[in-house]
Amino acid sequence: MTMHDDQVDVTTETVAALIRTQFPKWSGKTVRLLPSTGTVNAIFRIGNDLSARFPLRPADAAEALTCLQQEARASAELAQVSRLPAPEPVALGEPGAGYPMPWSVQTWLPGTVATETDPSGSDAFAEDLAAFIADLREAATRGRVFNGEGRGGVLTHHDDWMTECFERSEGLLDVVPLRKLWGRLRELPRTDADVMSHRDLIPGNVLVAQGRLSGVLDTGGFGPADPALDLISAWHLLQPGPREVLRKALGCDDLEWERGKAWAFEQAMGLVWYYAGSNPTMSSMGRRTLGRILESVR
Repeated sequence: MTMHDDQVDVTTETVAALIRTQFPKWSGKTVRLLPSTGTVNAIFRIGNDLSARFPLRPADAAEALTCLQQEARASAELAQVSRLPAPEPVALGEPGAGYPMPWSVQTWLPGTVATETDPSGSDAFAEDLAAFIADLREAATRGRVFNGEGRGGVLTHHDDWMTECFERSEGLLDVVPLRKLWGRLRELPRTDADVMSHRDLIPGNVLVAQGRLSGVLDTGGFGPADPALDLISAWHLLQPGPREVLRKALGCDDLEWERGKAWAFEQAMGLVWYYAGSNPTMSSMGRRTLGRILESVR
């Protein structure tokens, strides 16, 4: 089952044909589709040191190219400020061989994603995660502010989406207490300025080795946002003990901590119903995160 009704199919044969025509220097490398719980791109290995990312949902080619160029700049910027390994942009491909949009090539980062090895009980992982978030927060915004897309701005701007999530979740979740909780979380105030943020620190986007954070993925969203946004990782990735380790290491006050919970709640509510049939791992992650949040308010 595909994850999106309008999903664009990408095959290994298509990717190999695109490489032969656009990047012949890589034509001798083996192309392999990577199993992934990701929802935005199909990802293929190119040999041992490269990966190619193909957007799954159709978009105007010119607009998609602008988006990929922006993501490449963001990925390069994050790689410069991160103490951890992160993918670096290598090239942008063009539509062809039946695939209608531009696509991107990055360096390949070896490791095991947190969806496959659970670091949630590791204090050391929590300390690594806090240090990574702190590095990003210290990076210069250069006068940039949140661009208005996705999470990271104003919580109440997501009310319409949350209304849809509650309606779609009837029969899947006990919606009544969830509505009440959002009613409180959405009103949390914010006065602090934007900081640089990964913006999607979920299990599928972090690499783990021996209970430590060993790398980060999907860095194209790096940009200014609510300082609390990267705290979604506390709820998506950590059990209560390590969660407190992360909070202490970052010095979060009560308001910032609660806003991080609000952003995690907003994301998790969408994951449960949207991916209930098409991506059980993502749907289950949403359920687990909601459970952690509800347990924290009891």
